[in-house]
Amino acid sequence: MTDTFSYNLSGRVALVTGASSGIGERFARILAASGAKVVLAARRVDRLEAAVADIKARGGEAMAVAMDASSEASTVAAYDAAEAAYGTVDTVVANAGMGQSLSALRLPVEEFDKILGINLRGPFLTAREGAKRMIAAGSAEKENGRIVITSSMTAVVAELGLSAYAASKAGVAQLGRVMAHEWLKRGINVNSLCPGYIMTEINGEWFDSEGGRKQIAAFNRQRLMGEDSLDALLLFLCSDASRFVTGSNFLVDDGQAL
Repeated sequence: MTDTFSYNLSGRVALVTGASSGIGERFARILAASGAKVVLAARRVDRLEAAVADIKARGGEAMAVAMDASSEASTVAAYDAAEAAYGTVDTVVANAGMGQSLSALRLPVEEFDKILGINLRGPFLTAREGAKRMIAAGSAEKENGRIVITSSMTAVVAELGLSAYAASKAGVAQLGRVMAHEWLKRGINVNSLCPGYIMTEINGEWFDSEGGRKQIAAFNRQRLMGEDSLDALLLFLCSDASRFVTGSNFLVDDGQAL
């Protein structure tokens, strides 16, 4: 874990969705290492429990909750569990998502609906439930509400075979801006991260293939981003330092889209 950044998140309670693997798990670890009490949420509870055990072994404070980000009832239950253990969640990282690898012509409508259900409906439910509770706890006066949504560089770049995925990520980026506008006077800042390609569990098989290696070779810098590439920006957006930053979409892609 990096010790380069000095953002102190002590006193914050963070909920991270999609925290059972990939950048979601990384986000949870980074937030805990910076002092936040972290609630790791996902469907794969066994994976969450392993991450929580490791965070605690390193001196952090964390808990696992089962959560289906596309279900309102599951989302409410996850926040209830978090609140019972740590108090009001004031820092939300809506990161749960799924990928796509079929062209629009071959994509079943059921798969299209599933992708949007997780990638767009999920962040909507996660952010909205978090905002309701922040507002009830006095975020308008405290100005301490922080919501970070994981979008993607495909929100602005037309990648082949990613019609539903890219549409969901473009939608969630705009969703964040509208929510930021709605909650301006509620003391809640909403921003989106739009990362480029990072080697994670969700895309590892592709980038280990011949086609994936060709894609990497076509990037201007001919590389994937490191797993730590979003750390500094995430911590900034979750901290008091980002008090004046809301409604922004941050493209962090190592020039892959250029």
